[in-house]
Amino acid sequence: MRAIYLAIPLACLAAAIVAGLFGTAIGRRAAHRITIIGVAISFVLSVVVALDVFAGNTFNGTVYTWATSGGTRFEIGFMLDQLSSVMMVVVTFVSLMVHIYTIGYMADDSGYKRFFSYISLFTFAMLMLVMANNFLQLFFGWEAVGLVSYLLIGFWYERESAIRANLKAFLVNRVGDFGFLLGIGAVLYLFDSLDYAVVFAAAPGIADQTATSPLGGEWLWLTIVCLLLFVGAMGKSAQVPLHVWLPDSMEGPTPISALIHAATMVTAGIFMVARMSPLFELSQTALSVVLVIGALTAFLMALVGLVQNDIKRVVAYSTLSQLGYMTVALGASAYSVAIFHLVTHAFFKALLFLGAGSVIIALHHEQDMRKMGGLKKYMPVTYVTAIIGSLALAGIPPFAGFFSKDAIIEAVHHSSIPGSGIAYLAVLAGVAVTAFYSFRLVFLVFHGEPRMDEATRSHLHESPWVVTGPLVMLAIPSILAGLALVEPALSGALFGDSLAHTKAAEEHISATSMMIHGLTAAPLWLAVTGIVGAWLCYIARPNLPGMVAGRLQLVYQILDHKYGFDQLYLRVFGQGSRELGQLLWQVGDVRLIDGILVNGTARLIGRLAGILRQLQTGYVYHYAFTMIIGLVLLSAWLLWR
Repeated sequence: MRAIYLAIPLACLAAAIVAGLFGTAIGRRAAHRITIIGVAISFVLSVVVALDVFAGNTFNGTVYTWATSGGTRFEIGFMLDQLSSVMMVVVTFVSLMVHIYTIGYMADDSGYKRFFSYISLFTFAMLMLVMANNFLQLFFGWEAVGLVSYLLIGFWYERESAIRANLKAFLVNRVGDFGFLLGIGAVLYLFDSLDYAVVFAAAPGIADQTATSPLGGEWLWLTIVCLLLFVGAMGKSAQVPLHVWLPDSMEGPTPISALIHAATMVTAGIFMVARMSPLFELSQTALSVVLVIGALTAFLMALVGLVQNDIKRVVAYSTLSQLGYMTVALGASAYSVAIFHLVTHAFFKALLFLGAGSVIIALHHEQDMRKMGGLKKYMPVTYVTAIIGSLALAGIPPFAGFFSKDAIIEAVHHSSIPGSGIAYLAVLAGVAVTAFYSFRLVFLVFHGEPRMDEATRSHLHESPWVVTGPLVMLAIPSILAGLALVEPALSGALFGDSLAHTKAAEEHISATSMMIHGLTAAPLWLAVTGIVGAWLCYIARPNLPGMVAGRLQLVYQILDHKYGFDQLYLRVFGQGSRELGQLLWQVGDVRLIDGILVNGTARLIGRLAGILRQLQTGYVYHYAFTMIIGLVLLSAWLLWR
């Protein structure tokens, strides 16, 4: 089996190398075939490994030793358990669908071969991350997905907006990654090892060890480690206040939005915290921080989604909100529920992104929903799949999102972690908001009168099969994944011992009983209220949103400016850095270094030389007089002693 484990990531890497280095020689068709075959091999082998793992054959071993320093070994190794095998299947399946979809979406792009190379390389990096059995390899995969995402977000590098977006994503993630790296350093300091098994086994023994802060307070070492690691998760999984990069990353091609922002990169932080659950369970402070940050992200980002008009940005803010839900579940110690929602979300969110891309293709890359409408009759397959994705996102049974989202709300409701009360209200209110903006998108894009120009309308038609095929394939698990996984996920059987602790609503709950219970629970009726509200605002009374925005002008402006995070960061860090640089240049460089140290030294020497030059008169009696004065002074000094 070890050869299979190696083949899973290396198939993607080999395909990326061939398409990237030899794409010009082999041509467009060969480039996409090779990368699709590579990812398909990874998917099939991931399914084989998952079946083997769930049969009881887990694996934790070293592939090779990268370096040895002192007594510490830095290794590349794999941990194949229930958690990693589920992630591998999800990542490779969504990546495979995105690869196929890309054939149609990027058909006319000059960077066709380069794009396939990048997405295959990204899949390799993500697989290395989820298969890691130590912090070194985790960090390698973590940074690799960040690097490739930088290349993908800025893929259309001729656009200034794309360059700004990928630079923004890179810089914000560096902030999170700095905390993440400090956390890994603290792990190495405390445990003298980077191996998961060694760290998790030793963690209870140092649970009471404290460190003194610079202000004199005592902090548990494990709290420090967990908070630093979570800073990394905040950057990668776009939690408030490190969320600002994700909406702007929509500047990249739509397949990347589905791959990076649905099932892979942004869920890396969720996966990491779940993998580190043996550490987080030993720090209630860290869990409380995770819970509150997740609740803020879930609710605040959902509200911003209400006022977005770009179809991809609506789905992007939906992703931010759903990542907040996953983070809330982690903070409530419901790790299996968080990963359950990660899995279901990967399917229906990739479906929504790719559906948005299908609409964008049909409208010749128009993304403003105000210039759409009435597409239902022109694009029936895209419409039906968009309805399925929206129902799953809104949490309507029996679609996948209903089971995982309701399980999160139930877990938070029963949590006793500090902050759980506020978090419960936030995730509960977020249900109605999510349903509203989900169906706002559906009604604006697919219903009502067409609002595009006549030339665009005359060319409207359904997307080709390479686009609609992946939509159908993703729609199937968007319906069935929740039904199939709810019982093993909530009972803890799905992830076994790969997660430290699980708080589920109740053991051995079935999909049927959960749906029956949902009929009398608040989340379902809040979701229905949101859908009805969207219908009222955008179908029955389309002038109502304008009236509400006029009445609540201040609220609308706050949401439209995204709470001012971008302006704040631009003013404090962007403009502040420039002003600091200007100050250092004018004061430090021009005045201090050039003015005093360099030019000032030269002027001082020149002045001293001018003074000393007055002593060199050329007259012998001047020199004799100087010698006499010197002898007198020397004699006086000797006599004085």
